Amino acid sequence: MPLLSADPAAFPAEPPADTHDPAVTAAHDWAAFSALDEMTDHWARPGWSDGSRAYYWMLTFPDDQRLAALAGHCQEELAHLGLDPVPADGLHITLARVGKPDAVTPGQLDSLARQAEALLPSAFRIRAMPLAGSRGAVRLSLGPWEPLLRVHHALAGAGSGLGLTLKKPTSAFRPHLSLAYNNRRRPAAPVVEVVSGLRALPDVELSVRSVQLVEIRREGRTYRWDVQEDLPLG
Repeated sequence: MPLLSADPAAFPAEPPADTHDPAVTAAHDWAAFSALDEMTDHWARPGWSDGSRAYYWMLTFPDDQRLAALAGHCQEELAHLGLDPVPADGLHITLARVGKPDAVTPGQLDSLARQAEALLPSAFRIRAMPLAGSRGAVRLSLGPWEPLLRVHHALAGAGSGLGLTLKKPTSAFRPHLSLAYNNRRRPAAPVVEVVSGLRALPDVELSVRSVQLVEIRREGRTYRWDVQEDLPLG
């Protein structure tokens, strides 16, 4: 598997020193977020206007009540900041972008799913928490990163032989789970201050037994998707 590398488009730009230790990745996330001077508008993304669609690999947790409860509590505490909360049934870990519907055929999607199914690693568990953020969102740190990197690497391998190279290589992957999106330019300090008071909440264990290939769409200031394939991990 390729090692993580520095990437100015990723957040944090520098990778953590250890992808096996959740404490290391969480501290690395927090150091990067707490050092921000300004947050940017998550929705100001070129080519991703309201109604835009694309195929993505994701991990979704529609029935995880503990994750939904943690997200809801954090969102309540953040509400006065005017962020856009992620709905309970919209909580997800973005793995990789595959392409837009007008550039990827149904046959390619089917071939991609079959290739990925043969390469995916075994099921695993990760921890979500503590809270941190990025330039455009407040999000949960995840750990350990290592099994998530293995999944990403498998998906990259599945697409490479089909002309569906992932937008970001595994070396630039920074796993996270967003709870609320920032919707305007603002000083980061007030958001960092609120988030810092929520970092001692108990973490949640996530069971990852499958990976989803979805057609995601932007609806106003939220994301919705239709699952195209739900592939079990080995």
